[in-house]
Amino acid sequence: MLDAANAPPGLDALEARLRQDLAWLELPAKSWVPPRMHRGEPVADVAIIGGGLCGLVAAAALRLLGIDRVRVLDRAPQGQEGPWVTYARMETLRSPKTLAGPALDLPALTFRAWFEAQHGTAAFAALGKIPRVTWMEYLIWYRRVMGIAVENGVEVTLIRPEGDDLLALETQGAGTVVCRRVVMATGRDGLGAAWMPEIAAALPAHLRAHSRDDIDFAALAGKRVGVVGAGASAMDNAGAALEAGCARLDMFVRRPALPRVNKFTGIGSPGVVHGFAGLPDAWKWRFLDYVFRSQTPPPRESTMRVSRHPHASLHLASPIRALSLQGDAIRLETPEAAFELDFLILATGFRVDLAGRPELALLGPHIRFWRDRFTPEPGEENEELSDSPDLAPDFAFQEREPGACPALQRVHCFNYPATLSHGKLSGDIPAVSAGAQRLARGIARALFVEDRELHFAALQRFDTPELLGDEWPDRP
Repeated sequence: MLDAANAPPGLDALEARLRQDLAWLELPAKSWVPPRMHRGEPVADVAIIGGGLCGLVAAAALRLLGIDRVRVLDRAPQGQEGPWVTYARMETLRSPKTLAGPALDLPALTFRAWFEAQHGTAAFAALGKIPRVTWMEYLIWYRRVMGIAVENGVEVTLIRPEGDDLLALETQGAGTVVCRRVVMATGRDGLGAAWMPEIAAALPAHLRAHSRDDIDFAALAGKRVGVVGAGASAMDNAGAALEAGCARLDMFVRRPALPRVNKFTGIGSPGVVHGFAGLPDAWKWRFLDYVFRSQTPPPRESTMRVSRHPHASLHLASPIRALSLQGDAIRLETPEAAFELDFLILATGFRVDLAGRPELALLGPHIRFWRDRFTPEPGEENEELSDSPDLAPDFAFQEREPGACPALQRVHCFNYPATLSHGKLSGDIPAVSAGAQRLARGIARALFVEDRELHFAALQRFDTPELLGDEWPDRP
């Protein structure tokens, strides 16, 4: 037990240090964006859809640049934003505990500072990887100390142009929100939804689920459970089913072996973070196509969480050939065998599907994707990459037909599908600060350019003298 002299400083001391750091850096900057009114109501400078990791760090980056009228909207209840305490079922994060993550170059805002302030340096040294619930607690603290007000229980149902330079967000829970810019910080399924093959979707809903779904694992006790896939999500869901007491767990993997090397992590550097967006298109494609084909291995800890159970089986080189009902059970057939299951979990990822995003009903038909303008080299065809939006340097959507929908330049895609245009800056912890800073600086630039006449008028009005007229003494 620590004595008082060696006790952790506590969050009050850390928050005082953060305030001092911000004051020394003169942050946040003074508010500088001229206020707007529309039909008698104030206009938000930026509306952010999503109050998870990306939404919070985007809001904080904007606030540090003096862009104050920001509204953050999230459909989840308070404290359940993002995946961390809902459909994320891993025990710990994959990312190393020492990463700065969303700290925006502020040491006192890091997870490490937050953890050590409460538990001490020895406890941090003893910590393996960050438990996901602990990470959510950190994000809740982050939101508080950065002064980010998240409006919970608000679902955006439609984004529509409002005049020449505004956007209106129709919502359930907050009425109509009028703003100048929209940031879609909507996570892995940011431009689509969870995907499963048609043969699985045809099964009765009570017999199958996507790994993204709200699954009642307690109901799987004593059941025969199958999991399709072998990525991190597949292992996490398999582990949850085993720990809930399922009678048998079978995992089905198309590949003859699990991938072992996390390729992109191996070359992580500031060069990749800041240089990827500058690559020629063919090289962007080449990098990500190679990574996607190599695939990312599940974390070692997640894999061992499953393999330690003797009634868990891994079936490699076992693509699903057929799914059918056999009484109240599922019959799953692979090239090698058939299995009877009581429940099937499909960890089959997400796909871009604008039909599944009603908020983009008016804008979606005009969005330019990579498939609209880029043809990969033979052998590098990749449907997932082709479905990536072709984004501007500030993460804004671009028009497929120039002039057809100018409002797209005001909607910024700060979520996972931005990866091909910008690199891994908007979907994972390691480089999310760099992504948010790029986004915020792009928005600041655009707002200033749009308001140039107002800023020039302010320049002309400014008349605080530097010299008072008495600086040079009279001489005979």
